[in-house]
Amino acid sequence: MPKALRLSNGATVAFPAVMGVLNVTPDSFSDGGLFLEPDLAVQRALEMAREGAAIIDIGGESTRPGAVEVPAEEECERVLPVLRKLAPLINCPISVDTRKALVAQRALEAGAAIINDVSAMTFDAEMAAVISHYRAAVVLMHMRGTPATMQRMARYHDVVKEVRAYLIGRVRAARSAGIAKSRIILDPGIGFAKKRSHNLILLAGLSRLCRLGYPVLIGVSRKNFIRQIAGERHDQMLMGTAAAVSIAIAAGAAIARVHDPGSIAAAVKVAEAISAAGAKAG
Repeated sequence: MPKALRLSNGATVAFPAVMGVLNVTPDSFSDGGLFLEPDLAVQRALEMAREGAAIIDIGGESTRPGAVEVPAEEECERVLPVLRKLAPLINCPISVDTRKALVAQRALEAGAAIINDVSAMTFDAEMAAVISHYRAAVVLMHMRGTPATMQRMARYHDVVKEVRAYLIGRVRAARSAGIAKSRIILDPGIGFAKKRSHNLILLAGLSRLCRLGYPVLIGVSRKNFIRQIAGERHDQMLMGTAAAVSIAIAAGAAIARVHDPGSIAAAVKVAEAISAAGAKAG
């Protein structure tokens, strides 16, 4: 398992790392509408970096269950003003959460270094070429269908085996497109075409994905299965998220994508320390 992500601009992200979520959308499931104004979004990004986020992930299209597609130009209008203001002010790398090659290209030109594609480059046929050309890092996530249809496709015989096989196939596609192995990150897609039981089984079996040799990103923050188990209050969701992230880090996950970097960064440090001690003891 790599110990760090080395980006083409010379930046390095040591693992395990926290990725802070910055949704500049009106309809994201947790923080939709809070950061539509670019100055507020930039302020929040800088705050998350101070709290311990090693990557800021900006999203201009909600991918919550049932969400409809946003036109690429509209997505650009949401993301690019924030990105252009933020890039000169922040030291940590910026990721853009998009399925569209046009948005990715403009974001990379404006200072982004990572593309977080929930479709694993299957939604837009031009995406792989854009990522390869700009030597960007990419997050390849498992999902079936689209956000509008995915929950109807949450049927598996062995969810860990099937997600693992899908991600191996997407890695091959990325490598064939010229994307360097060192810049590929895998995401099992917690909550995307997954029922509660599937999410729990994936987290319990995460080490099988980590053994593929690529950094694994885990996105559990405030998701519905956390809410169902831990409760709906903010403190309950935060503690539930911290528990799931800690288990994922102990299993070998490299990046935790969360809405509350400060609290989760502390949980990640403790989980990493316990995991390291366990490795020495074993």
